[in-house]
Amino acid sequence: MRLPRDLSGADLAHALAALGYVETRQTGSHMRLTTPERGEHHITIPRHESLRIGTVAAILAEVADHFGLSREALVERLFAR
Repeated sequence: MRLPRDLSGADLAHALAALGYVETRQTGSHMRLTTPERGEHHITIPRHESLRIGTVAAILAEVADHFGLSREALVERLFAR
């Protein structure tokens, strides 16, 4: 499955809520999400209307690594329709 191309920071944060991520703070135009699943993990996401595909790929790769999944499996889990 391909990465979504029209994803905003808020949309990505909403999708990551399925993995237990919640917004813990915001500084400027960036939000920090934290999950207690499989040990505490933090990620920072820009709160932009449209995220660059490389930014989305890097964030999802970090999340996939934390959960021990491949990036493709994570994308299927978060964005399968």
